[in-house]
Amino acid sequence: MTKLNILIVEDGQSQREMLRDFMASEGHSVREAQNGQEAIDRVMAGHVDLVLLDYKMPGMDGMEVLSRLKSINPAIDVIMITAFGTIETAVEAMKQGALDYITKPVDLDELSILIDRIAERKVLIRENEILRQKLWKKGSSSDQIIYRNRRMEDLINMVSRVAPSRATVLLQGESGTGKELFARLIHTMSPRSEKPLIVVNCSAIPETLLESELFGHERGAFTGAAARRIGRFEEADGGTLFLDEIGELSPPVQVKLLRFLQEREFQRLGGNQVIKADVRIISATNRDLEGKVREGTFREDLFYRLNVVVMNILPLRERKEDIPLLVNHFIERFSRDNGKEIKGVSVEAMDVLLKYNYPGNVRELENIVERAVVIARDSVISLRDLPFQELPSHVTEGSRPFKGSMRSAIEEMEQEMIQKALDEADHNQTRAASILGISERMLRYKLKKYGFK
Repeated sequence: MTKLNILIVEDGQSQREMLRDFMASEGHSVREAQNGQEAIDRVMAGHVDLVLLDYKMPGMDGMEVLSRLKSINPAIDVIMITAFGTIETAVEAMKQGALDYITKPVDLDELSILIDRIAERKVLIRENEILRQKLWKKGSSSDQIIYRNRRMEDLINMVSRVAPSRATVLLQGESGTGKELFARLIHTMSPRSEKPLIVVNCSAIPETLLESELFGHERGAFTGAAARRIGRFEEADGGTLFLDEIGELSPPVQVKLLRFLQEREFQRLGGNQVIKADVRIISATNRDLEGKVREGTFREDLFYRLNVVVMNILPLRERKEDIPLLVNHFIERFSRDNGKEIKGVSVEAMDVLLKYNYPGNVRELENIVERAVVIARDSVISLRDLPFQELPSHVTEGSRPFKGSMRSAIEEMEQEMIQKALDEADHNQTRAASILGISERMLRYKLKKYGFK
């Protein structure tokens, strides 16, 4: 486990020394501060990963110290230490940027688990930043994969691990979720990035022509084959071949693809010459391949060759916290493309966009925003710019704009998100908290706050 630079801010000497000795025994580098100003000075003087901050201290209290620390370094993690009777204050501190809180007397086992999770999270953040830097250096359009969702972040980090290998990758997900973007990202991050990435949509090519498209053909192989044709496998030599909608392959093509995966060789249609090629296969499907195996329409041995690494790309309805980011990204792009100056989206329009379930996923949202940018009469996209008449009626049913104060609107939306997460997780609170991107402790607090049973 990654070891952290931890600062303990506690005015009580015995409590401070107890925490110091325990953290040091766990292998962490520990520094101490007796008050808020000393804590600020220590953060200014050197790198700190995590601050254990007592709320009640003489002079500058924990909330003010938290605010000052976050202004110095917004990325610094803070765990608030609070007496049981001031939990509401600790929750308020989390709203101001604290990562979590623990109560006195401190349960050291609970604290250890919490710090281990923070260390794991920091590793993921660092790997993600390295990935972004590599993509930037390679000139990739990495900004096309827009996300805040934690499960999407896990997928991006999976890419960084999978990309350098030769392993075949199977991308599963509904149409419009961005499977091709992930395939391009894997290729860009691989040692093959200087070689071709060839994309073939297996469902867009007639079955009678797909074998020739992939493997090429010799002159006279069939009626109309007037000359030799190089197939996609030869074009992708040294690089990557992305086979979209892999579930549409006919049995003869499945056999030839299986042979290639086993032997790294193939023959052109109508030819006898054995051709070797160094090609990495990434495939994608929106179909249930295991179901097709059970039906006998997809070869089981080919299925297991393709799904060495499986990545399930989330539908947009399961990553709704990404919608505002995606909307702003598309507005910027389409405003630039159309020579318009659209600054954003009205609260009412965003409310509808957040509540829609997007059967067409990101591609559908992209289409909706492009249309809105084109027809918008003002600098802000409003309800009238959204294609209500073209969207299913449930978008507007129950999609009333929130009333009352901003706080009540946020609380109403929070309750809806919590209920959806609980339904998706079959009321397993650990999974629901993960879906929402909050701690279990925070979820339990909100369940109690809103009266969930």
